[in-house]
Amino acid sequence: MALHIVYVILDDKIAVMDSVDQKFGEEWLKNIENVLAGKNPEYLIVQHMEMDHSANIQAFMEKYPSAKIAASKMAFSIMKNMFNTDYADRQIIISEGFKIELGKHELNFISAPNVHWPEVMMTYESTEKILFSADAFGKFGANDIEDPEGWPCEARRYYFGIVGKFGANAQSVLKKTAALSIEKICPLHGPVLDSDIGTYLNYYNIWTNYDVESEGVFIAYTSVYGHTKQAAEKLAQILKDKGCPKVAIADLAREDTYESIEDAFRYGKLVLATTTYNGEVFPKMREFILHLSERNYQKRTIALIENGSWLPAAAKKMNDMLSSLKDVKILDNKVTIKIAVTQEVVTQIESLAEELLK
Repeated sequence: MALHIVYVILDDKIAVMDSVDQKFGEEWLKNIENVLAGKNPEYLIVQHMEMDHSANIQAFMEKYPSAKIAASKMAFSIMKNMFNTDYADRQIIISEGFKIELGKHELNFISAPNVHWPEVMMTYESTEKILFSADAFGKFGANDIEDPEGWPCEARRYYFGIVGKFGANAQSVLKKTAALSIEKICPLHGPVLDSDIGTYLNYYNIWTNYDVESEGVFIAYTSVYGHTKQAAEKLAQILKDKGCPKVAIADLAREDTYESIEDAFRYGKLVLATTTYNGEVFPKMREFILHLSERNYQKRTIALIENGSWLPAAAKKMNDMLSSLKDVKILDNKVTIKIAVTQEVVTQIESLAEELLK
């Protein structure tokens, strides 16, 4: 489950940043009350209207009737659809370049449409140099010292699972923030980022450009009777033996879909191995390819392994599904299995491994 963080800026005027999921409303309001210590907030800043961040707007506005609500024009439209009110008598419509002075702190608003909803705004607080980044730079969970991959692993899964389709939009926002001095990033999911900011910005630059993050091969397979799995594992072993810098492998029918999506975008080369099913592609593989296509998968090399008892057709069908992807090279050298992995099939796998390693 994603960790939801709420931020309060205490100054001459007090601002609360966003809301929380419905089931955390009582706890959230109690925490705000404790922080305010009898004071009243002037503003509720709404950066994003997705329900996990907006469900308690009404409760907040009822509890603090003197507070104004600041959001983009589209956010107010969504708000009216969601709550049957847009607080017309209390609203402040914010847009690119709009500022709110709190005292020592100044909120500068940055339009971030489709990162990942169209109404999204980010907020730069110029005194402490904090970027309130809405869903960007978020991750599932909190910092976990037992996670050997640290922040990037879950942040990558979060980004490509949620924002991935909108890389161009996210790039546009990164360009806007490039001139800012950022010492802390406060996302709506996951931990506050308060050191090595350049590292996080670099990850996002790679991800939003769909660039290759790590040299290696990701093998994604589905298998009915175990033979396609055997071929995928054989390829993985050959690649490792031949010195491939990194080989990852996943059973699409049994492992987390979004971790597989994450690995497909992380590595430069992807192998799709599946069975022919009703003259088409096995459903879990078809679903996976659709996930990639919907997220603008690009700048990669793809190899295909197919299995078919009497009329293998999966490679052609996968090729057809992948044909619309931009800047993707599909290798002519494919592996065809007719039920079992024979020595002839192993020879094909060895040839494919050589090509992948070029």
